[in-house]
Amino acid sequence: MRRRLKVLLVFDTPVNKPRDYLYVDEFQTVDWETESNVYNALINNGYQVSLLGVNKEVNILLEQIKEDKPDVIFNLTEVFDNKSSLDKNFVGFLEMLGIPYTGSSSKTLFLCNDKALHKKILCFHRIRVPKFHDFYRARKVKLPKTLRFPLIVKPLADEASRGISQASVVDNEQAFLDRVNFIHEKMRMDAIAEEYIPGRELYVTIMGNKRVEVLPFREMKFGNEKNGDEPRIATYKAKWDKQYREKWGLKNTFPSKLANSVQQELEEICKRAYRVLNVQSYARFDVRVTQSGRTFIIEANANPNLAKSDEVAQSAEKAGISFDKLIQKIVLLAFKRRY
Repeated sequence: MRRRLKVLLVFDTPVNKPRDYLYVDEFQTVDWETESNVYNALINNGYQVSLLGVNKEVNILLEQIKEDKPDVIFNLTEVFDNKSSLDKNFVGFLEMLGIPYTGSSSKTLFLCNDKALHKKILCFHRIRVPKFHDFYRARKVKLPKTLRFPLIVKPLADEASRGISQASVVDNEQAFLDRVNFIHEKMRMDAIAEEYIPGRELYVTIMGNKRVEVLPFREMKFGNEKNGDEPRIATYKAKWDKQYREKWGLKNTFPSKLANSVQQELEEICKRAYRVLNVQSYARFDVRVTQSGRTFIIEANANPNLAKSDEVAQSAEKAGISFDKLIQKIVLLAFKRRY
């Protein structure tokens, strides 16, 4: 009988747990939806699955690998020691171990997590992004003459729209300085300011290593905003606060028909961006499309959320890829990674 593939499902936890902890209660809650969904899909695919929560100790991972000898590591970690900037370091550690793992490489995570750096690379390759400027702590902050209001000011290297609210959109120099200072002093992070692009917000998922596949687009629909003139952006609340989304009529759905030229351009620029950033496995690009049909990549997201209810899984299902099949494809891509 053929041996079952041994998969070690690794994810971050807020507190240390023993290696044999099964997360039964946690997997029943909304906060653990992704881990629960992926675990069940791995089981449904017939894999032999072990669970491991990681907080800030790597020894627990070494012990688990030594005991279980997994064939592949399914990586769902987003933070290490409560620091999102260390996700690339954790993957770098996996690379040192030489065991196949899912998702992006440490190099790609480094590029994508720095909003200014990956935009500079995209600009070099003539892929359109909003005009932007980065502002590092302990340096003098000055409004560049090349930027035009309104601007969006946000943390340079954070994810999931953390630190982004309606206050992030500024329309004068003092508001700009105040927001940069807020990110520097209160959040203790570097900042980036980019020009606000009015238009439709689309999410484009791409999968693959050498050969890539563009999945059906998703769109954030901005509904009953409290102020019709207010900039429509994907704030932290707009993405993650269910009551806020219901109150203001925010929905993520499949977009109404796009012009063929826009559809083709979106697919091409996102595939080009995927390749120039050396992404493998899967990624999601946040894109703005203006009324005139111009497209701008707002952000590249390596290792985006894999919950059934989120964009990647929804796009896959629209393409005829069940959630179990999606997780299986991601596992198989780990063995086909280009090193």
